Amino acid sequence: MIAFLSGPVAALSPATAVIEVGGVGMAVQCAPRTLADLRIGQQARLATSLVVREDSLTLYGFADDDERQVFELLQTASGVGPRLAQAMLATHSPDALRQAVSTGDEKALMAVSGIGKKGAQKLLLELKDRLGAPRGAHIGQQAPAAVADWREQLQAALIGLGYAAREADDAVSAVAPQAEAALADGVRPPVPQLLRAALQTLNRTR
Repeated sequence: MIAFLSGPVAALSPATAVIEVGGVGMAVQCAPRTLADLRIGQQARLATSLVVREDSLTLYGFADDDERQVFELLQTASGVGPRLAQAMLATHSPDALRQAVSTGDEKALMAVSGIGKKGAQKLLLELKDRLGAPRGAHIGQQAPAAVADWREQLQAALIGLGYAAREADDAVSAVAPQAEAALADGVRPPVPQLLRAALQTLNRTR
């Protein structure tokens, strides 16, 4: 198993980072929050999980070992594959997922694209004894900050993809109504969907 990759960032796209390791470019599937901290040409270290299929080998990358561990634990639930597990971590931090599962918060899981009410109920039952308790000392106090940082994540991801700060600001403003609608419903703004929408606005203006 490839536990981590360390090397300069060779390329970035909305869903993938390429890390140069020993002269070889390793493509790693990453959530926007992870990509936002990467810069082309700078050193990076990503915890990784290798998903093996009959027709593919896919590396998923994470900011730390905790994210990778939760990614793998999520897939022990029936119906959860690597893409849905990554979407869950793109929407919520590991501790936020632990908090949602430990408190039976269906709404938090339904904020993830692809999870409906019945799916959320099933996941709460299956994951209750697997994820464990939240590790943050004041998880309730951290939640508002986690919701509020969507602008910074989105802007950093766009700048990491090579857009100028002003372009990134305009794109963030363009998708702000979508984020505010999510906040009005009491859920974390879905950064992956917001990133796709922001890229569409930038493509239309070029």
